[in-house]
Amino acid sequence: MSMFCRQCEQTAGGTGCTKVGVCGKNEDIASLQDTLVFGLKGISAYAHHARELGARDEQVDAFMHDALFFTLTNVNFSLERHIEMVLKCGEMNLRIMEVLDKAHVARYGSPEPAQVFTGTKAGHGIVITGHDLLDLEELLKQTEGTGINIYTHGEMLPAHSYPELRKYKHLVGNFGTAWQNQRTEFEKFSGAILVTTNCVMPLTDNCTYGDRIYMRNITGLQGGKQILDRDFSEIIAHAKALPALTETAGDYTIATGFHHNVILSLADKIVDAVKAGKIKRFFLIGGCDGAKTGRNYYTEIAQKVPKDCVILTVACGKYRFNNIDFGDIDGIPRLLDLGQCNNAFSGIQVAVALAKAFNCGVNDLPLSFVLSWYEQKAVAILLTLLHLGVKNIRIGPTPPAFISPNVFKVLNESFGLQLITTPDEDLKAILG
Repeated sequence: MSMFCRQCEQTAGGTGCTKVGVCGKNEDIASLQDTLVFGLKGISAYAHHARELGARDEQVDAFMHDALFFTLTNVNFSLERHIEMVLKCGEMNLRIMEVLDKAHVARYGSPEPAQVFTGTKAGHGIVITGHDLLDLEELLKQTEGTGINIYTHGEMLPAHSYPELRKYKHLVGNFGTAWQNQRTEFEKFSGAILVTTNCVMPLTDNCTYGDRIYMRNITGLQGGKQILDRDFSEIIAHAKALPALTETAGDYTIATGFHHNVILSLADKIVDAVKAGKIKRFFLIGGCDGAKTGRNYYTEIAQKVPKDCVILTVACGKYRFNNIDFGDIDGIPRLLDLGQCNNAFSGIQVAVALAKAFNCGVNDLPLSFVLSWYEQKAVAILLTLLHLGVKNIRIGPTPPAFISPNVFKVLNESFGLQLITTPDEDLKAILG
């Protein structure tokens, strides 16, 4: 890695400092500043959703200002202070994820396990993708009794586990898989499309759904239609005018809804299974999905995890393997989908609860983290895990380009953070 900085007038050659800043900034400081800014972007996404539901955290808001000021030209060149600030970013992300989780539960009820239909129902349809449950709730209210069926896509899948959303009978199923497949999948969906947050593919000249895709709030596509408020009358009218979907059975159902409240209700049963040797280890395999070569690693490692182990998953990385039947251990499903990326908080809560039950630290648990990253929310979640002192996390499929070799070395030495290798090699190292 070489640094690149052009945020002040001193920029080398008037184009950018690439070896060392004219001001004295080096690549490690630049790397940590990039990491901090990316973490703040993740926090802002969760804070945005929470604020839409009327929830906020003054401490998180104040940190956003302090941290951005921290990256201003010639404010701070201390490596130690930058590492402290990056870990503080992880702490603030934990706070805002908890705020958002509580806001979701307060409004929509505590999630419950659900088996989600993946086919289509005969009739008009709207597919909703992104993350915003409030958008989904308003869409469900406004389409009730219209004959339009609503389908989730991507990170909206866990919506089926919330009682106050599941009560709408026209929320019929989940169409498609992860965000990067939407071009192919939306071509096959004859109804209207609503995008509520990030993880959307730009429209191409030859796509056939550009005239029936709608964007909510800050999300936008060149050529897409914008809905700035939650009046969905235009997309509803459009959906009614489009060809109806035909009845299809779907190849499988998808299990979701294993929020930490659900798993903690099974805590005694899980602890007993561990003590009896029936559950040997837990693997948290999840994170962002993407199209880059090498992500088949996550499918393969999930398939190769021994049958006496339980897999926790979260975010859209689960689409790499959530169509596989992993069976159960004494009635405990071997695959537990915690929910959206913001439900990474559930994974933390489960880990803390298990550590308490076994009277040990989180790093002493038979628990391994194998994470996939794509964008800034994944950075924020990783910083949260590091803030909590979680060690020996494996991350991939490729190293973050914004992490300098020296910074990665520090993270490896301090936390055991390491890149994935091959499923066989990593399982051998984890299982001994």
